[in-house]
Amino acid sequence: MACAICETRRPRRFCPGVRGDICSICCGTEREVTVTCPFECEYLQESRLHDRPAPIDPATVPNQDVRITEKFVDEHEALLAFLGNVVAGAALDTPGAVDYDVREALEALIRTYRTLESGVYYESIPPNPLAANIYRTVQNAVAEYRNREQQELGMSRTRDSDVFGLLVFLQRVELDRNNGRRRGRAFVDSLRAFYAGPDAAAAPSSSSLILP
Repeated sequence: MACAICETRRPRRFCPGVRGDICSICCGTEREVTVTCPFECEYLQESRLHDRPAPIDPATVPNQDVRITEKFVDEHEALLAFLGNVVAGAALDTPGAVDYDVREALEALIRTYRTLESGVYYESIPPNPLAANIYRTVQNAVAEYRNREQQELGMSRTRDSDVFGLLVFLQRVELDRNNGRRRGRAFVDSLRAFYAGPDAAAAPSSSSLILP
């Protein structure tokens, strides 16, 4: 029997992504590159402990003019929990979506919220259909969040500038977590780990998401 991927080496482990036995070399080189790895794979989760972000030129980091402090994140912990849940859920509910699609959606959302500051609202919907679906899901969820505030409080406390700042924050976390693999979902996996389970409505400690 040979590895289901390279068809040369002896298989060492079962790969749920290809539903076959593969060698350890192919597991390391093809993981989240040619293979869409399910989150529950023990080898994927082990690799997360050693993941390194894809190299990024600091000069190319978007939205450098926006200053996000730990105080700002702490003060908007509930809204961050909501947005983190929505972004993770939107990505998980969009078949084929990976971290790069989320990155594109976040950048489009940020561009849209920037237009609100100028007083001329313009939606920057991504041409990529996967990113566009994530974009629309987040936009609809924020609108519903504000509607609930209006119904329960008689007003909406969520300001556009707050949503804008937290979207920029999530964008920076994505840049920090993205492992550079074509089918990588390290960022989505990290959000899923933070917000999954019975306590999903509670935000994690904001310091755990602050970039160095």
